[in-house]
Amino acid sequence: MVKRSTSVNSEHRLARQARERFVKAMEDSAVDIMMQVQNLLSSQVGGGIKVSISEMQLALETTQVFQVKRQRWAAAVRKAWREALERPASGGAPIKAGKPGSFELVDDTVLERKIAASRLAAAASEAAGEELTNLKLRIQSLEQTDDWPSQDDVLRPDTLALELIKTWSECELTQPMWALAQPAIQSTFSKHMADAYRVVNEFLVENGVMPKIDLTRMMRRGGGGSSGMGGGPSAAGAYPQDGQTAYQTQTAYPAPPQSRHAAVRTRHAGAGARGEQTYYGPQTGVASGYVHQTALARAAQETRMMTSITPMARIRERAQGVLGQLRRLLGGSGAESMPAAPSPRLASALAQPDTPFPVTDLLEQGPDGTRWVPSANVQMVATRLRRRASELKAKADTPSEKAIIEIVALMFQAILAEERIPAAIRVWFARLQMPVLRVALAEPDFFASVEHPARQLIDRMGGCALGFDTSQIEGSQLEREVKRIVQVIEQYPETGRRVYELVLDEFKQFLGNSLAGDGAVKQAATLAQQVEQKEALSIQYTIELRRMLDPVPVSEDVREFLLRVWSDVLALATVRHGARNAETLRFKQAAADLLWSVSPRSDRAERSRVVQKLAGLITVLREGMSTLAISDDEQNGHVKIINEAIVQAFASRAEGISQATLNDLAMGLAGLEDVVTDDPEGDVLLDPGMIELMFDVQGGALEVISTGGSMPGEGMLQWARELELGSWFELDHQGALSQVQYVWRSARKQLHLLANRAGKTYLVQTRRLASYLQAGLLVPVEDEALTVRATRAALARLKLKPDQLLQ
Repeated sequence: MVKRSTSVNSEHRLARQARERFVKAMEDSAVDIMMQVQNLLSSQVGGGIKVSISEMQLALETTQVFQVKRQRWAAAVRKAWREALERPASGGAPIKAGKPGSFELVDDTVLERKIAASRLAAAASEAAGEELTNLKLRIQSLEQTDDWPSQDDVLRPDTLALELIKTWSECELTQPMWALAQPAIQSTFSKHMADAYRVVNEFLVENGVMPKIDLTRMMRRGGGGSSGMGGGPSAAGAYPQDGQTAYQTQTAYPAPPQSRHAAVRTRHAGAGARGEQTYYGPQTGVASGYVHQTALARAAQETRMMTSITPMARIRERAQGVLGQLRRLLGGSGAESMPAAPSPRLASALAQPDTPFPVTDLLEQGPDGTRWVPSANVQMVATRLRRRASELKAKADTPSEKAIIEIVALMFQAILAEERIPAAIRVWFARLQMPVLRVALAEPDFFASVEHPARQLIDRMGGCALGFDTSQIEGSQLEREVKRIVQVIEQYPETGRRVYELVLDEFKQFLGNSLAGDGAVKQAATLAQQVEQKEALSIQYTIELRRMLDPVPVSEDVREFLLRVWSDVLALATVRHGARNAETLRFKQAAADLLWSVSPRSDRAERSRVVQKLAGLITVLREGMSTLAISDDEQNGHVKIINEAIVQAFASRAEGISQATLNDLAMGLAGLEDVVTDDPEGDVLLDPGMIELMFDVQGGALEVISTGGSMPGEGMLQWARELELGSWFELDHQGALSQVQYVWRSARKQLHLLANRAGKTYLVQTRRLASYLQAGLLVPVEDEALTVRATRAALARLKLKPDQLLQ
């Protein structure tokens, strides 16, 4: 007993030393974080980064304050981290539940800090990767526990992240200032935390703590423990069990008994964690509980969706969890490592030319002329592939080779059984089994990373085919492209992953060209691009006009007309006709003529010239306003303001605008488009009525989604930006459900098009797209990539028949 007690004390002392080394390594990062923030602010103030005027003002204020507070903040950070090392376990949560319906309110500032800390911790977890996972397992081994002992443990990414943010506020630095500095803080903090985890792992290995990581500890973990190290996001690489995720909730909000319009659907945490039901009302489209659900509970649900890593990152994390199970299975079967090349007998068998089965021979034609692949022929292909895999296993000499052959075979059996994908596409996929097997045998990371190009290629092609039925896929562009890609891969069996990388890039280019390549979608894409271009030009023109007019003595009403109305007229004319078109130049000259007309005039002859030209000027101004679909009454109001400005100019004794200044303004207006940048920032405002009037859109040709959804968090906005062309979704818009494909995004990535199989298109801007994702009004048809589902199915088969792996 004495020996055991001594051993336990030694292990806990070693764990304590590990934490001390971690905090010491992180303390050294505080100064670097401070310097990186200073560099970022300097680049914004100095013009190294293009920002708006309001952002420039915030950057100036932040730079001035941070210059004074930065040393104090760095010292406070180091002190807070040292104190966190000594602090006893507490582990509170933002929202505590006691009895059902009982909640404890938390100050908004505290909640905002926790949200920001969760985002920072997520980035650090992703940067640390396996170092974080390995450290967790080593600490668990030292302390004889199945999970982290405390929510406030300094080794958890969110603990130090929260202290970083708290000290920012305590040093009288504001939340807008934090948002401005956050990119520099996040990247530097994440880098140093990854390095600190590596240092601690090396220390523990030197002291004999799990030199080789035992992943079976993670397999034994029950469902009650957290699967991650952070309070919010789970660690990247800490693979959850099948069907589990660190973000899964157990709260259900069932639909009311009498609701014909409301849709009850399974809503995944972000993009797919199973187990949460949410009710969406027929009018607002925002999640609302039918059972007794307080506003705070709904806020907690919304906050959970807004925090942590992005939904796309959560999908990747779940997928990585499946691959983690696969690696553990391979390790437990005796296939601990892969040789540099297949064994001689297997290599010889793989070198034999594989006669591909002709897919056209599998097609049958019905009475109506449609052609399809019947299920019996799909089964025949599956049997052939199964037989081929058995032959190869018989010639394999090592357990790893047998295991890889079996797993690849089971994956393609699962792909062939995926009935949501048209059979004609599935049998083309089947011809990839042998090429993929060659890659899997040569490159172990096929089983380690969802980013492997062979996986990505099959996933993208399968995801695009999900929304088609048999009659639509036959002879389609998509089927022809899948056929071409498979044949290219078969022609280059020895090139490994390189051929997959090349054809994956080609397939992405194909999607960009084909999805919006003809018909109504092409027309909608052209229109949407014009809308975005017009809005971008309007913003840029307004900025440049404001700069040009700052030193010019002109009435505020006329200045406002030029900035608010005429900049839109010039932008639309440029989009419609081109920057150098006579019509556009006429509108630009009208702006210069207007400035000349409202300039004070003491000379009678000059006044006479203004009066003579005024009627023509007003005509041009009205023509320009008409292009914006401005009503006659509103036009009359603007004309009245201009007339009044001219009368005031005639009565003024002030000095007018010099001819040289007017010439400079005219030249600046003529070359206004030269100032336009490709800055993608800012939201494009979509007004369906204005779009229809300004761009002459025919009714029903394009539906603009401009309302609905709920307030999106940064995670949802990032998800909206990461959506892949070709993906299918279930869209709930104005009470109607339809399956739509994501077919186009604009050059500045501000506008997006969704299209259903009937040819109807929906135009939506990025923030509204994120709002629909947030509210569950736009739900992915596929919550898990095809190869990940196939891997999960293979694992399920092997769980039932584990001996099958090496037989």
